[in-house]
Amino acid sequence: MRGTGLVIAAILLVPSAAAAEIRMEERDGVLYIQNVEPPQVVAPQPPSSPGEPVATQTLAPYRDLIRAAAARHGLAPELVESVIRVESNFEARAVSPKGARGLMQLMPATAAKLGVRNVFDVRQNIEGGVRHLRHLVDRYGGNLALALAAYNAGAEAVRRHGGIPPYAETRAYVTRVLRLLQRAEPSANAEARVLHRYEAADGHVVYSNLPIDKLSVTVREMLAERQ
Repeated sequence: MRGTGLVIAAILLVPSAAAAEIRMEERDGVLYIQNVEPPQVVAPQPPSSPGEPVATQTLAPYRDLIRAAAARHGLAPELVESVIRVESNFEARAVSPKGARGLMQLMPATAAKLGVRNVFDVRQNIEGGVRHLRHLVDRYGGNLALALAAYNAGAEAVRRHGGIPPYAETRAYVTRVLRLLQRAEPSANAEARVLHRYEAADGHVVYSNLPIDKLSVTVREMLAERQ
């Protein structure tokens, strides 16, 4: 939707027919996201076996666990899959330089708080990561961009900077997860397939799968200015 500001106020499940980059701009505590043409076309990686994309192969062993955990905690499975792809690329024993571990890259302290005893156990790791992500989505009133920023940089960093921290890694992380989510197939969940369109006073359009009474206070106030 070129030329129109897009506020990510909830879990967006909008399939994108054309690959596009995402430009982010934060103003007055609201993250505006705009599709722009990519600077270059990158050829997709070849599949490991005929007819089966790499993404499908790496996801396949964990698909049922992801969908079960997502359903338990009321998140779109496409969101969880996108987070895992960016976090670990589905490497169950991945360890980051900072010590984050497993599919959803849980830090030891976070894993302990979530009751994850074996961070390399894929079932425990996915369950803990999805519960943590659900907590962050609720904490930020459905603002997925802030929830993702907190998942990557920590809630304290989001609080300290009053929004998405100005870290290149975090901003690239949020952008990449949202891009993957845009390309994902819509969730089978009926509520997730419903996309509400709200127009703000300045002409910007808010798309969300949440009804207006479940939007964050900031977004509702922005929309109320139009009344």
